[in-house]
Amino acid sequence: MKTVWQKLSQWFDRYATVLKLLFVVSVLIFVVREIGRILREVNGQQIRQSLASQSPQSLVLMLVLGFVAVLPMLGYDFAITELLPGKFTKRYIVKSGWVVNTYTNIAGFGGLLGGSLRALFYAKEASKKQILTAISKIALFLLSGLSVASAVSLVLIFGLHQGAVYGRYWVWLTAGALYFPVVFIMTRTTKGEFFADLTLPRQGRLLLSSTLEWAGCAGFFLVIGHLLGQSSMLAVYPMFVVASLFGVISMVPGGLGSFDVAMILGLQMVGVNASVAVVWLGLYRVFYYVLPFLVGTFILVHDMGHQLNERFNGLLKNAISRGAQLFLTGFMYFSGIMLLLFSVLPDVVLSNRLYLRLVPYMVIYLSQLANIVIGFLLIGLARGVSARVKRAFWPTVVVLVVSIANTLKAENFPVAVAIFLGIVLVSLWLSRHQFYRERLTFSWGGNLAIFVIFAGTFAVYSLSGLYMAKILHPHFRLAQHLLFPSARIWFAGFLGVFLSGLVLILVFRYLGAKKPPFLTAPFDADRIWAVIRQFGGNEISHLAFLRDKQVYFYQEDGTDKVFFLFRQKADKLIVMGEPVGEAASFSKAINAFMTDADRYGFSLVFYQVDETLTIQLHNMGFDFIMAGEEGLVDLSDFTLAGKRHRGERALVNKFERENGTFEIIQPPFDQPTLDSLHKISDEWLGDQVEKGFSLGYFDAYYLNQAPIAVARNADGDIVAFANIMPTGNHDTTSIDLMRYGKDAPSGVMDVLFVNLFLESQKQGFSYFNLGMTPLSNVGDSRFSFFEERVAHLIYEYGNSLYAFQGLRAYKEKYVDKWVPKFIAYRKRTSVIFTMLQIFTIVNKRSGSAIRETPAFLPHRFKGRSKS
Repeated sequence: MKTVWQKLSQWFDRYATVLKLLFVVSVLIFVVREIGRILREVNGQQIRQSLASQSPQSLVLMLVLGFVAVLPMLGYDFAITELLPGKFTKRYIVKSGWVVNTYTNIAGFGGLLGGSLRALFYAKEASKKQILTAISKIALFLLSGLSVASAVSLVLIFGLHQGAVYGRYWVWLTAGALYFPVVFIMTRTTKGEFFADLTLPRQGRLLLSSTLEWAGCAGFFLVIGHLLGQSSMLAVYPMFVVASLFGVISMVPGGLGSFDVAMILGLQMVGVNASVAVVWLGLYRVFYYVLPFLVGTFILVHDMGHQLNERFNGLLKNAISRGAQLFLTGFMYFSGIMLLLFSVLPDVVLSNRLYLRLVPYMVIYLSQLANIVIGFLLIGLARGVSARVKRAFWPTVVVLVVSIANTLKAENFPVAVAIFLGIVLVSLWLSRHQFYRERLTFSWGGNLAIFVIFAGTFAVYSLSGLYMAKILHPHFRLAQHLLFPSARIWFAGFLGVFLSGLVLILVFRYLGAKKPPFLTAPFDADRIWAVIRQFGGNEISHLAFLRDKQVYFYQEDGTDKVFFLFRQKADKLIVMGEPVGEAASFSKAINAFMTDADRYGFSLVFYQVDETLTIQLHNMGFDFIMAGEEGLVDLSDFTLAGKRHRGERALVNKFERENGTFEIIQPPFDQPTLDSLHKISDEWLGDQVEKGFSLGYFDAYYLNQAPIAVARNADGDIVAFANIMPTGNHDTTSIDLMRYGKDAPSGVMDVLFVNLFLESQKQGFSYFNLGMTPLSNVGDSRFSFFEERVAHLIYEYGNSLYAFQGLRAYKEKYVDKWVPKFIAYRKRTSVIFTMLQIFTIVNKRSGSAIRETPAFLPHRFKGRSKS
């Protein structure tokens, strides 16, 4: 039969949760009522005076001592790790212990949160049972230091007569003092495995940690009282212990409210004003609980973020850093433009409600000259921050720190805005990993934006100055909000505009000073020929010898595998055609080129590339647009017999009847031959300008790299020529320049083509490449992309600029197969600017490349045909 005690025990077990809840609610009701009563006694003016009386040195001392007082709690975590399998570094234990203990300070002593966090941090090689067992053992000693403090308080009250007014709490203090002896006896006398590893030295270390913890927080509390000008601190110590016991028994997280009410009531018993007591408790909570908790939160977020970042392959860190960099860029542009608006249109912006609402969230300078200069400086540096240029980081740090410090000096500055500006500085620090580029490269769009801002500011000041000087026509009326109060203020702003121009020039020269090595590398024919010999070339590889393009080499183990031909235009590197070299290395070569280009602020644009490479580039983040079609003549089926080429057959027969001859001459070419070819080229060009990049032009060095097909008249004089372009493979051949003089017979171009086809056929080539017809079949569907339809309009109506349609019609006589070619450009790039940049390059040859080099290399082409 069950005894009464057994029945009571079962009843308490059944309703334990309800009883605890009722107890906590009753305590909270008591606390709330007491807090209400205390607040009615508090004097706001006294609180402000008490806070204002603290010097910066006192606040720094509180900050340091508050963090020091938390340190003894780390002893619990060192003890727990001794009871668990696995090894943990001291640094890891300190970081984890700081998080656990600052959180348990806020959310309850030894509660569920502390156990959960420790289980999270120390579960590397331990099972859940091992962790819970270790935490349970340590939890027994968390209050052992408070037990020692209770015994010390009894001695102070009844032995030394310090704080005798608190003698009425002797029952609480006695119960608290008995806690550790009971626990110690229980752990030393109980047989079994549970307490087996709680050795006497280990228990001693736990007791020491707990004693130092409670002594630290009590000592810190008393130091705050001393800094507030209170005396007899030793007498307050027993009340601190009593209030701590009340906070523990109340089971309210962190003793919040229960400890505070008990402490304020106890302080009033020794004559401390309620207002001072509130400040005292507030400072204690902030420096011992809140600030260490915030540091613990930062550590927790940082560590969890690091783990998540590793799990997601660095995306989380990059996203945060990138977001901070974008926010910082936006803030700098915003502040710069707001400063300029305030300086240029003060009457307009100061009457605008939206502007006035946004004013607090910017940096502020009182001088008009400073506003303009700093405004443009922020905009200039924002270009560097937006482009993630390394050299922009520290100047940005200096400018923002100085600007924010100047802004915060203003009187009655809102705390919320100070916090916002602090977020700006934090964003600057978080974004530091985004700054990886070596230089700022200037895009057309960016330059246009800066020009519009600067030109607009200059125009407003110029008009205002001319109006004030009465230089403008008398009937000209300028809006009143564009006028300045005096000529002196106008002149200060106008001087600021000129200084800003100088500042922008200096900033941009500084940010764009470092030249990439691939833009300064000298032309190296030996390396180009080595790649072509080993891996073969393509239809554009011979254009390298025009020397109007830079060459980027990709290497593996110090050996050139691939090269690209390109030319810079603004922030674009326009790559001509497909890469040349080992096909298996193309993907790695493109990645390497993109990476190197990106480090210096450039993006790649591939011009006239085939479908295979276009799809590959699309998978690497490129968009594309059709550039035109390349015409191929099938040499295996080519013949002059039949109806298709009867016109060309007649022209060839006529040319031969007139004793004209076709010949392929080999380099090196003597000067008379070059002079003759040059004369023909000039006659063919007439008033036209040589094009370049994707086309060849007359250059002695270039022509001496390969054979030239010539047509001679009956006197043996050259009347037309075409230079052969070795493609470096045994399947396709092609030509580049094809020109005739004014004395050439009609149809001489067809004669050259037909003979070249037949000669290439003899040498075993399968196709003859007639080159690309730009914009052919581009955008001729109403469902085509907008950009392609614009290109189609150029094709339809741009015949005066470039004979697109005539070129297509001429080639169709021979072409058996049209192969599409594309322009591939980075996504989110302005297609209009990109197309314009390509057109400016294609329709103008590079003047820097027009060089005469005496060292011709005729031998290098020999053996490339299939003869």
